Amino acid sequence: MPRMNLFSKIVITLAVLIVLIAGLYFLSNQTSTDVLRNELNKSNTSKLDFFQSQVDANMDSVTLWPNLLVRDPDISELRDMAPIGGGSLDLDMINLVKRIQQKISTQESSINWKCSLYIYSPRLGRVITVNDVRSYDDTALKQRLKQGWHVRKDSPDATNSYEFSLLTVTPYYAMNQPEDADLIIEVRFNSSNIVGMLDEFNSDGRRNPFFYKQDVGTIFNNTADRSVAQELVGKLEQQHLMDISNQTIELKGIKYLVNTKQSPVTQWYLVDYIPYSDVIGPIQKSNHLFYATLVSLLIMGCVMAYLLYAQVQVPMKRLIQSFQRLKQEDYSVRLVPKGNGEFSYVFMRFNSMVAQIQELFGTVYLEKIHVREARLKQLQSQINPHFFYNCFSFISSMAKLENYKAIVAMSQNLSAYYRYTTRQERGEVKLAEELDFVTSYLEIQRLRMNRLHFEVELPSWLRHLDIPPLLIQPLVENAVLHGIEGRAGEGIIRLTAKEEDGEIQIRVEDNGKGLDEAGIRSLMNKLDEPMGEETGCGLWNVNQRLQLRYGEEAGMTITNGEHGGLIVTLHWPKQHSDGKEIGGHD
Repeated sequence: MPRMNLFSKIVITLAVLIVLIAGLYFLSNQTSTDVLRNELNKSNTSKLDFFQSQVDANMDSVTLWPNLLVRDPDISELRDMAPIGGGSLDLDMINLVKRIQQKISTQESSINWKCSLYIYSPRLGRVITVNDVRSYDDTALKQRLKQGWHVRKDSPDATNSYEFSLLTVTPYYAMNQPEDADLIIEVRFNSSNIVGMLDEFNSDGRRNPFFYKQDVGTIFNNTADRSVAQELVGKLEQQHLMDISNQTIELKGIKYLVNTKQSPVTQWYLVDYIPYSDVIGPIQKSNHLFYATLVSLLIMGCVMAYLLYAQVQVPMKRLIQSFQRLKQEDYSVRLVPKGNGEFSYVFMRFNSMVAQIQELFGTVYLEKIHVREARLKQLQSQINPHFFYNCFSFISSMAKLENYKAIVAMSQNLSAYYRYTTRQERGEVKLAEELDFVTSYLEIQRLRMNRLHFEVELPSWLRHLDIPPLLIQPLVENAVLHGIEGRAGEGIIRLTAKEEDGEIQIRVEDNGKGLDEAGIRSLMNKLDEPMGEETGCGLWNVNQRLQLRYGEEAGMTITNGEHGGLIVTLHWPKQHSDGKEIGGHD
């Protein structure tokens, strides 16, 4: 019997794994569905309990209103006053009624529900509301005296609008003896309050809650499917299922998860139903997708197994046979690449190894150039202003002093300064532009230090000389911060540009506190070392940029000045300036 090849083994293994996975998934899915159904019923019951408790709490709050009003002094005065028959009210009685109306208004606005209070005085023969005092039919009122909440339709034609009312009598025994009543308080509210709460409860769009009471009617939310709800109520009443909190009911071939909760206050049932497909539908879609995925995986697995056999096992056999021929000292053996597979790539790469090595040298050389350019851009990006917050502090101080000229001058120079520094896309700028930028910086510093004076000398034949941007400003900044600011008295900075001995020279001189010879030597040594935490970033960057741009002959020199400060000179060969000769002066 021949041995099975790699393709057959992989296909059989995949088939067994997929069957096991499908079986385990089926069992797990059944368990998960049962758990989900139970948890959903618990969640729905909990939400119904909470919602019902909110409705009952509002009704309980309204129920307490008559008891609170009965104890009010003005209400007690109204109750105990002498009968006046059908006569008009005197001034004291009118003031009493107004006070009672204010208290009715306060009570009605104490909750979110829209409720109405009616205070009937049999001795006055009038009913007091928040906006009116009028006569009423005493006989009809006493016929309505009953314990607890009463519900009636707003009008004979109303189908989903009910009025809830609660009558309270003093003394309390007068509920059974209406002729002894000296005060009757009635609380009313419309079912629209409950409809609004049902709409909020139905905010997720999946639920369709409604209230139902036998022989009274049904209160729906505004988006309810009334035909389905009425059919559901009929089936619940017919099969005496209204008191079962969680159940599954089928209506016209559609299953619904039904949850009910009866209110102990009003005896109304809160009914909520969700189509069973809304709950199980996503699970069924997930099941179909999973089984389709398994079938797809089996097909793809077979394809991959064949590709693996054709692309790996067959070339591997050829490679083993070639090694056996090499073992027999047959050095003429060659493997001919076929197709675009991995083995074909390995064979071709072996034949082109030498060419790849030659290309590697060229790649390394280009990488060095890229690294050099990237380093130059990185060094340029480090030249950033260090006095940003000082400028805004100066503007704030001048604003407090109402020195508007200083504010305008600072703003204009600061604008010119940052407009220049943000134009980093240019690799080179004119020397005149660079010196204008430095002048803006010095003007800013002079606004901060009145004792600072500066001079800029630029020959006309050097104005159009191209240099890297932000090359001179760090030198001037060091002169101000480390030279002028550290020394009392008048501060002077001189900036000159010239051509001398075949070199372009830019010199920055100050009369600051300067450095001794040892300090200058230490600073010059640090310019040629890698930048560390103690190395000045500005001077080091300028020196590095000069050498990267103009070669090793370019650089920076630092000497003591005649007036006690330092002289920092930038120099580079004239022929490296754009490869063009600079015209001589007249």
